[in-house]
Amino acid sequence: MKLIKFKVENFRSVKDSGWITCDDVTTLVGINEAGKSNLLLALWKMNPASGGEIDPLHDMPVSSLSLMRKDEDSTIFITAEFELQDTAQILIDAGYAVNENTTVQISRYYDGNYSVEFPNGEPNVNLSADENEGNDKNELEDLILENLPIFVYYSHYGNLATRIYLPHAIKWLNGENVPGIDIREDQVRTIQVLFRYVGLEPKEILELGEDPVDKINNRPAQISKTQIEKVADNKEKRSILLQSASSKLTKEFKQWWQQGEYKFRFEADGDYFSILVSDDKRPDEVSLELRSTGLQWFLSFFLIFLVESQNKHKNAILLLDEAGLTLHPLAQKDLSRFFIELSKTNQIVNTTHSPFIVDTNNIDRCKVVYLDKDGYTVASDDLRQGRDKLNEKSIYAVHAALGLSVSDVLLQGCKPIIVEGPSDQIYLNMMKQILIGQGKINPKEELVFVPAGGVKGISGVVSILSGKNGELPVVLVDSDKSGEDTKKKLTSNNGLYASEQSKILEVGTYVNIPNAEIEDLVSYKMLQRSIDKRFNMVDDPFKFSKKASLVPQIEEFANKYEVDLEQGWKVELAKKAKNIILQEDKIDNNTIDSWTKLFNDFLEISEE
Repeated sequence: MKLIKFKVENFRSVKDSGWITCDDVTTLVGINEAGKSNLLLALWKMNPASGGEIDPLHDMPVSSLSLMRKDEDSTIFITAEFELQDTAQILIDAGYAVNENTTVQISRYYDGNYSVEFPNGEPNVNLSADENEGNDKNELEDLILENLPIFVYYSHYGNLATRIYLPHAIKWLNGENVPGIDIREDQVRTIQVLFRYVGLEPKEILELGEDPVDKINNRPAQISKTQIEKVADNKEKRSILLQSASSKLTKEFKQWWQQGEYKFRFEADGDYFSILVSDDKRPDEVSLELRSTGLQWFLSFFLIFLVESQNKHKNAILLLDEAGLTLHPLAQKDLSRFFIELSKTNQIVNTTHSPFIVDTNNIDRCKVVYLDKDGYTVASDDLRQGRDKLNEKSIYAVHAALGLSVSDVLLQGCKPIIVEGPSDQIYLNMMKQILIGQGKINPKEELVFVPAGGVKGISGVVSILSGKNGELPVVLVDSDKSGEDTKKKLTSNNGLYASEQSKILEVGTYVNIPNAEIEDLVSYKMLQRSIDKRFNMVDDPFKFSKKASLVPQIEEFANKYEVDLEQGWKVELAKKAKNIILQEDKIDNNTIDSWTKLFNDFLEISEE
């Protein structure tokens, strides 16, 4: 199942977060104390891989605890909506009429129970009346819950202890305290996953390395030749097992971490277990605790993910709280790129303050988390949310990330393309990804699509981006009236592009539709599913005409049937379309040809 959106209610600082839409990677941005972590913790407790026990005393909002604690069985704290995807086949085999796009909403209550609802109606049963026995709602809910994704939560607070005193570790992992030594639950967790990864118990590691002791005189015991051989065999066994585990960690970690060629070695010396590390530039082994906190964080996260998700990697959703906070900015960028690769098999929801973690090619994946006027945590897809000073700070990371993308243009030689808005940016980044993947284009420099916030903002953005060397960037405008007017203004005698008119491109050049907009560059078949969902409450189907621009047709249809098109609906359409298109096995040749022509013009004009 794929997480589509979730909502947190009555949980710590959250009264009602509102629906938070999710992508392959979803990034929650906001200031300290906005409640980002609480959103992740509630989602984790939907179905935690380990830990994550519901604790009404601490999880219920303090202001409502006295009332809510009496209604644990009727108080929902998390609701999530999923697309069935692969789970659909399991339900089909059980006799239910569903498909991979069928959605299901699952809620969890403070007493630990779940409820299951189908937003578009409960599936019918395909079997005949005689075969129908047992196919009731309870069985359907059981099948859904059996296939509910697990959630792996990780924060930066539980970095792995790299020199472990085994007698203490044995007690901690058995739930016992060690007098005079405090250790947090998350630190015990990372120690636990380490030993599960190694495949040994701390007690076994300790016992395999023991020398016989004369307990009466507290000194090495006199032992026979047979006993000596047994001790030697035990230590050899321990050494081989640790060497095998070290090789496994080194090999698998290399696929995740791109900041160097690292080698790990597990060592057991007496009562101590240590992790030593070296790399291609620093071949001398040192304890992991002497290396960067960024490397320690990444190794801890790596082990948590591998161990807790176990064989359910493809069904695990990763919740990363302040991921990579201690990493160098360049390593944070690597982490951001790594998220994209990892999301091919695992959805990720992460929180961050850092602009380096924000993926500027997918800015639509960011959600702003802030406090409402009553001090409760809320979240929104609208990055303009929050007009007071506090909430403006919440989206600072996003604004800073966009600033960094401009810096990439100014300082690193990337080629900027100015577009009208975020939907243009979403579609064009998607096209670029597909064309590069198919070998249709091979840009020597990165193409960066910079939204101007509408046609009125184009001149201002051009002024910023041409400030370094006076070179004017390429601009792409729609072929509607506002786009045509903007082009005339920019290319007039007094306009910025009076002498470089070829750098103003129109969407209509690449598609034979009057008043064409960016959406017209995409085949209607790729958008149809998302459009039909928007109008699923209308009895008459939306009928598309190939002879006219798509957006005015949608607006006219919505007006006719009194369907509210919320502010930013085109951006939402772009997000959904991008996800669908990137999963398409084949895109029609005419569409690919028009995209290729557009991008070739981007490249040729930029190089003039």
